[in-house]
Amino acid sequence: MQYNFITSNQELADFCHQASQVEAIAVDTEFVRTRTLYPQLGLIQIYDGKQLVLVDPLAIDDFSSLTALLTNPNVVKVLHSCSEDLETFWHAFKVMPSPIFDSQFAASIVGMGPALGYAKLVEIMLEVTVDKGESRTDWLARPLRIEQCDYAAKDVLYLFQLYPELKARVIEQDKLSWVYSEIAHLSVKKQTLLPLDSVYLTIKNNWKLSSKAVMILKKLAAWRTSTARLCDMALNFVVREENLLSIAMLQPTSKNELRSIPGVNPHEVRIHGDALLSIVADCQNVSENAYPPKVKRLNDIENYKNTAASVKKLCLEIAEKHAIPPELVGSKKQINQLLKWCWFNQDETRDMGLQPDLLSNWRRALFVHELVKIEGLNLSSELLKEIS
Repeated sequence: MQYNFITSNQELADFCHQASQVEAIAVDTEFVRTRTLYPQLGLIQIYDGKQLVLVDPLAIDDFSSLTALLTNPNVVKVLHSCSEDLETFWHAFKVMPSPIFDSQFAASIVGMGPALGYAKLVEIMLEVTVDKGESRTDWLARPLRIEQCDYAAKDVLYLFQLYPELKARVIEQDKLSWVYSEIAHLSVKKQTLLPLDSVYLTIKNNWKLSSKAVMILKKLAAWRTSTARLCDMALNFVVREENLLSIAMLQPTSKNELRSIPGVNPHEVRIHGDALLSIVADCQNVSENAYPPKVKRLNDIENYKNTAASVKKLCLEIAEKHAIPPELVGSKKQINQLLKWCWFNQDETRDMGLQPDLLSNWRRALFVHELVKIEGLNLSSELLKEIS
C-alpha cells in the first residue's frame, strides 16, 4: 500500500493545506484504552483522494494545522461509527471534527442494515474483504509494524471510496441533513460532562438504597469520578461500581470492615481506604433533612409500561414511514431517557443541560407533535419551552 508516514510539524502542515482544498476527507484514529479513562491517541489516518497519510501524534507537537482542517466547515470529514473517534479528538485536541458524514449511520438510514461494521459495509459496497486482525494491537508502541500501518491505511482508503455512492443514496432519500445533525448532536454530548453531584444517578441498583445511603453513594461516586478524571484512570480501576453501592449500604467504620465487604479488592482498601472511610464518616453527622430523596426507577412508575409501549409504537410507525430501522429511530434507552426527562425532577440528561434524543436533531420534527398526544407522558408546554 502507498501512504506517507508523517512525523514532523511541517509535513503535517503541508498535507493539511492540500487537504483543505478538497470536498471531503476520510478520517480514522487508532488508540489504546485499557486502564485509562480517556483514549490514548496512537495514530491518525487521513485520505483526501490524492494522498493517504498516517500521522504519528507521538512525534508531533504542533497540531494547529490538523485542528484547522478538522474544523474546516468546507471539508466534510467521513468517519465510520465515529463515537470513540470524537472522544479521542476531544481529549487530544479539544476540538470536534465538523461537519461529519458517518458512514455507519448513513448506511442505516438508507436501509442497508443497522450498525453495520466497517468491514461488512466495505464488503457490501466495494466487494472487498478487509482483514481486521490488527484491531487489538498496541498503537502506542514504536516502531509500528508494516502490518499495522497497512491495516490502518485501509480504514480510510475504502472509506473514501465508498463515500460518493453512499452519499448519493442518502441524498436520493433526502436524508443528508439527518446524517450531519445526528453527529453534531453526538458531538455535543461527547464534550458535555455529567456534573459530579449527578454521577450517582448512573450507578446500577442505586434505587435499592435508603436516603442516607443515597447521600453516601452520591459522595462516593463524585469522589471516584473526580479521581478518575484527575488521574486518567478507568473508573473501575479506582473502585469498582458495585463496591461503591455496597459501601454506601453497609457504611463501614474501619478498614477491617471495609475489607470484609464481599467483592472489595485489597488494593482498593490499601490505596483508597482512608478516602472511602472518610466519606462515610463525614456523612454520619448530616441531618436527615439534608438527605437526598431515594432514587426513583421507571419500573416503579404506575403507567411506565403503557407509556413506554405507546412511545415505542410511535417509533415503529415513524420507522416504517421513513424506511429506517426502528432501533435507529428510538431505542429502549432513548425511550427511557425521554420518560425520565418528562417525569423526574432530576435526571442525567437535564443535569448535563441537554435534551432527550427523541426531541433533538432530526428526530425532533418527527416526534414532537406526536409525543404531546401520548396520554401519560405529560409532555407539558413548560417542558417544550426547554427545547424551543
